[in-house]
Amino acid sequence: MHEMARLQNEIIHCTRCPRLVAWREAVAQNPPRRFIGEEYWARPIPGFGDPDAQLLIIGLAPAAQGSNRTGRMFTGDKSGEWLFRALHKAGFANQPHSVSRGDGLQLQNAYITAAARCAPPGNKPLPTELSNCREYLLREWQLLRNIRVVLGLGKIGFDAAFDAARQFHYTQLTARPRFGHGVEVLLHENLVLMGTYHPSQQNTFTGKLTEPMFDAIFSRIRQIIN
Repeated sequence: MHEMARLQNEIIHCTRCPRLVAWREAVAQNPPRRFIGEEYWARPIPGFGDPDAQLLIIGLAPAAQGSNRTGRMFTGDKSGEWLFRALHKAGFANQPHSVSRGDGLQLQNAYITAAARCAPPGNKPLPTELSNCREYLLREWQLLRNIRVVLGLGKIGFDAAFDAARQFHYTQLTARPRFGHGVEVLLHENLVLMGTYHPSQQNTFTGKLTEPMFDAIFSRIRQIIN
């Protein structure tokens, strides 16, 4: 636990990507009207959750007005509303919503992290920025010793999960599996990689991802773990 706390502190103070440092701080200085007066986190976002988790969730990057504002993954934005509602239904969270770091949310048997830790312009981190963040994902995963299922939210999260598993020699596969909603890849007998469409507004508003579709992912994860 002390090692994870040290890693999280290191992540929070990271300045490896000048473009992202400038962007996250500029967003905090120019908030939309609904958030004027709030103090923005405006730093990299560490992962959070149960240190004994069997489920590891890997997202894309913090949202400019969500995690970049609140300081916790998926907290305070529409994607988080979908994610925490689904996690609560499946028994992975103690409540179905999260609006701030101090709102009482606790994850149960799940840990949430991301491929990139700073809010990127247009929600699109550059390949070099993803590469700079890669070490943090690898080190987190090493400290989470009970992972049975890794869920990639969107293609970037899915690819980041597979690349990390391959680097750890957790799989004999050499080529990335094709991403898709509901895709399930047995990396080895005790580790499954799954993919889901990201619960972004682009996907949820258009109906590409529906609530039953998203809930089914976590129901399946619960089956695997049990």
